[in-house]
Amino acid sequence: MQRQLLLLTHAALLVTVNGCGSTQHEGTEKFVLIANNTKVPYWQAAIAGLNRAGSLMGVKVQVAGPENYDPAVQHERFQKVLQENPAGILVSAGDSKLIRGDIDAAIAKGIPVVTVDSDVEESKRLFFIGTDNYKAGTIGGRILAQQLKGKGNVVFYTMPAQPNLYQRLHGYQDTMAAYPGLKTARVIDTKGQPNIAFDMTKEVLQGGADKVDAFVCLESTSCAEVAEVLDRQHVKEKVVIAMDASPRTLDGIQKGTINATIGQKPFTMCFVGLKMLDDLHHQKLAPLDRKWSEDSFSPIPSFIDTGATLIDKSNVDVFVKALQSSQK
Repeated sequence: MQRQLLLLTHAALLVTVNGCGSTQHEGTEKFVLIANNTKVPYWQAAIAGLNRAGSLMGVKVQVAGPENYDPAVQHERFQKVLQENPAGILVSAGDSKLIRGDIDAAIAKGIPVVTVDSDVEESKRLFFIGTDNYKAGTIGGRILAQQLKGKGNVVFYTMPAQPNLYQRLHGYQDTMAAYPGLKTARVIDTKGQPNIAFDMTKEVLQGGADKVDAFVCLESTSCAEVAEVLDRQHVKEKVVIAMDASPRTLDGIQKGTINATIGQKPFTMCFVGLKMLDDLHHQKLAPLDRKWSEDSFSPIPSFIDTGATLIDKSNVDVFVKALQSSQK
């Protein structure tokens, strides 16, 4: 899936990363982030970005998503947020079909909505901020092919209803298509539960460890569980590729139980997202539900790629030190 990154106009970024410029904020302004799994390290980093931007601008921020992966609860929380009429909403879709109507309802009420991390392209959201997830999948696919020397059976761990994970899987599989010896042995739905990844890995191994050569996780919580199962059962020489830079994943790379991970920038997604939402609140688009992505003179982009970083044995120590420094 390809999307063209449009150039941002000066007017679209009136708020700079160092402060709020001339924008006047009202005490009643509140911006809301709606996500899933809000207690995992990935979303804690995103919330830190939200809070940092909110503090710089002097606006209220709120996190309204469930602490676990539960798209139905996310939908319910979104409905409650709509009743509060916030100044703007950032949302990461757990299930694009469930959340699409909520996004469109917010836009109909005049509330700007920007998707972060996991997009809902078919909705009326204004634009998406996050990783080019298909590209992230191709990056992982190339590493997978290198590690397996172009031949082997692969098990994927994902949540099929989540759009960004769907895109990552296709990035992997399209890359694998260039290597006839690489095969998808199984795609496991973890339902956002690390224990499911743990149990299913044991089940896969019971079916014959020699039948699987690689384990690929498309979200942040699974690969530490996969690596632990492999380590406990003394299964060696399997390729394990993770997603995101959780402490357990980084520890696994340092110990050699995980080969690599693809790190994202959740802090940046919400930091930039809030800044741009604030601008959209004060510099209102008319009409808000226009298909701005199809307008060649749109004052907003259709997609802001926050980038991704491959982390492996060669650079994990440097990454960990930088992460620790940022948290001081």
